[in-house]
Amino acid sequence: MEEIMKHPDELYPLMKLMLSAKRVQKKTSGWLLRPHWAFCYVTLRKVSRSFALVIQQLPSDLRDVVCVYYLVLRALDTVGGTMAFKVLMDQFHHVSTAFLELDTNYQEVIKDIIKRMGEGMAKFLCKEVETIDNYNEYCHYAAGLCGLGLSKLFYASGREDLAPESLSISMGLFLQKISIIRDYLEDINEVPKCRIFWPRQIWSKYVNKLEDFKYEENSVKAVQCLNEMVTNALLHVEDCLVYMSNLRDPAIFQFCAIPQVINMGNLTMYYNNVEIFKGSVEMRRGLCAKIIDQTRTMADVYGAFFDFCCIMESKVDRDDPNATSTLKRLEAISKTCKDSGTLINRRKSYTFSHQSHYNIPVLIIFFFIMLAMLLSTKIP
Repeated sequence: MEEIMKHPDELYPLMKLMLSAKRVQKKTSGWLLRPHWAFCYVTLRKVSRSFALVIQQLPSDLRDVVCVYYLVLRALDTVGGTMAFKVLMDQFHHVSTAFLELDTNYQEVIKDIIKRMGEGMAKFLCKEVETIDNYNEYCHYAAGLCGLGLSKLFYASGREDLAPESLSISMGLFLQKISIIRDYLEDINEVPKCRIFWPRQIWSKYVNKLEDFKYEENSVKAVQCLNEMVTNALLHVEDCLVYMSNLRDPAIFQFCAIPQVINMGNLTMYYNNVEIFKGSVEMRRGLCAKIIDQTRTMADVYGAFFDFCCIMESKVDRDDPNATSTLKRLEAISKTCKDSGTLINRRKSYTFSHQSHYNIPVLIIFFFIMLAMLLSTKIP
């Protein structure tokens, strides 16, 4: 409630999101589906941090395909240690049964991507991420191929043209690099052995061991390395914008655009933020809900990326060794957004400040009205 008071404009989209999630969950609930599909959708919600809702809002034909695709990809994740991952592996026969009910065109795409991804990921079981080339290669196998597979599934559905391979891969690379930045502490504290995905070519400029960033005395160097990692991730943004601008189907567009906008917001939060090395840094739920509610067209995407570029630029320390490179990247992305011609007469949509221009008592009343609607709504 405190966050809502600070950001009252996020109340309405948050309540809409809650209603939408309830509606989607009802649509994919166990009693409406055969057991193997019920397992897939229940498990999807348990193992996915951010994609379950957008997957479930795809058209029904693609929803089943992408659900199975995502679960098969997650099953390749050998480090998933939660109970949800254990259940997925123990009862994977349900996913296999669902897979066999998909159209053969979809099956071929999924089999090809999984084979290539598995072979690639196996290379890194005994190989460390030493260079930036290694880093790009690992991210290619971990997520770039996932992006390529999605493009091929969209094409197989007849809803989209086949996107250029390089653009599809960039969509995955951008999200994967942001996840690697976010998960620094979780990976470095992994038992019995830490996981290292930050490339030595970058972090060795600042410390002798990657785990040294955990310690307060290295906080300045830690933030400088973090900023270089963020700048590296920004290299993929322009490809992502081109990819999204070429999508035609509104549901596929939202499926692709919402995670990209949310993660650009996350990247903006991570930049120059020492808290990454102390624990979890997550975008507040209200802002995520606002992004989901307001990401409808490519103009919305350009506007969001422009806003987040402006916020990140305001955080740049001119004494940071990567400041020039970071500003150059942000300038290029901002120029792409401005050149789209969609930012004219546009108000800023996204901010991390706590400014409020709303009548708080009115918002409290509105909150309880929406809550009552949420609790009483009958979902068909």
